[in-house]
Amino acid sequence: MMFQAPKGVPEYYPPRSAIFLAVREAFAKAAANAGYSYIEVPVFEDTALFARGVGESTDVVTKEMYTFTDRGGRSVTLRPEFTAGVLRSTLEHNLHQGQLPVKLWTTGPAFRYEQPQAGRYRQLQQFNVEAIGTEDPAVDAETIAIAWSGYQALGLTRVRLLLNSLGCRNCRPQYRGALQEFLRRLDLDEATRQRVEINPLRVLDDKRPEVRAQLADAPLIPDHLCASCKSHHDKVRTLLEDLSIPWEDNPRLVRGLDYYTRTTYEFDHPLLGAQSGIGGGGRYDGLSEDIGGPPLPGIGFAVGVDRIILAIEAEGLAVRTPPRVAVYGVPIGEEAARRMFTLVHELRAAGIAADMAYGSKGLKGAMKGADRSGASLAVILGERDLAAGTAQVKNLATGEQSAVPLAEIVTTLKERLTS
Repeated sequence: MMFQAPKGVPEYYPPRSAIFLAVREAFAKAAANAGYSYIEVPVFEDTALFARGVGESTDVVTKEMYTFTDRGGRSVTLRPEFTAGVLRSTLEHNLHQGQLPVKLWTTGPAFRYEQPQAGRYRQLQQFNVEAIGTEDPAVDAETIAIAWSGYQALGLTRVRLLLNSLGCRNCRPQYRGALQEFLRRLDLDEATRQRVEINPLRVLDDKRPEVRAQLADAPLIPDHLCASCKSHHDKVRTLLEDLSIPWEDNPRLVRGLDYYTRTTYEFDHPLLGAQSGIGGGGRYDGLSEDIGGPPLPGIGFAVGVDRIILAIEAEGLAVRTPPRVAVYGVPIGEEAARRMFTLVHELRAAGIAADMAYGSKGLKGAMKGADRSGASLAVILGERDLAAGTAQVKNLATGEQSAVPLAEIVTTLKERLTS
């Protein structure tokens, strides 16, 4: 029996895995440049954390979570998203008692039981940023700018920023009532009618054409914002204009999680078809109270690494990735292989990425390995070289080759690689 990866779980292996790393590193650099620190949170948590935080009426909680009872009889769930866990950790370890906002980033897999298709997986890779402890609209714009910087660093040119405000707990009830009144008059199935009563904003996120056609005249959230929320939203948009980040108003944008308030945004890539969302986020000013903490506003985003890779490939971009190694050793003979093994480890200790041919491949086979490694330089060592106390250093781009004393080879290679 040949085992295979579970259904709906993408794997990244060379050379495509280099793009995977490049995506994560682009966003990590953007977050670090803005003063965000790394946090590592559990892959599974108490089920109630996600039920209360994400929202019991969401598809994520009702249909998609991987929930099971552990051997101690506790209900635990593989994380379907990061924000609830990051906020739980912030509260548990009193990070909010220090400087505010608490600025954090993390990355890794999340898990949702969905029907697998391109860009929609059961194990999805995310990069996540959270700023906890301030209502300042400048931080809203900052999180958007961090994500935008990541996309720009990867060379993506077709990314669109869709922007909306969902209002606050003061003004949203009025909009909720107006929306419910409108939705109750529509021809909807029983499950959707139940959703109208529990969380009508979820209906706006319905992707079925027959439902979307009936929503054309639905009341819009921006028309019901209170003065405070309208001012907040206007400031976010002004700050984005100051940064020359283009955005499009989308008054129907609600996202798929219940905790969002005020600023809500999504990054869209039109070349990906139905799964065009490659990231998004928003403000969650009431989430801390929902999970048992003090009032603590926050905002963050998650970008989908899997979908960003698809977007890179859809645009035909060649992401610049570093070569696997800088130096490749080519030993000829048993004694040369032994000496080369030591030399390769000396190079690594000196900070030079190095590899060598294993298994007595012979000169021709070993040189093929050198070419495939992406190395700039090859070090060729045979019996005559050992007797002379030298090694042959070959520039794999130009073909130039010269003898270098073994006693000086580490220094010489460092000089040639930096010149």
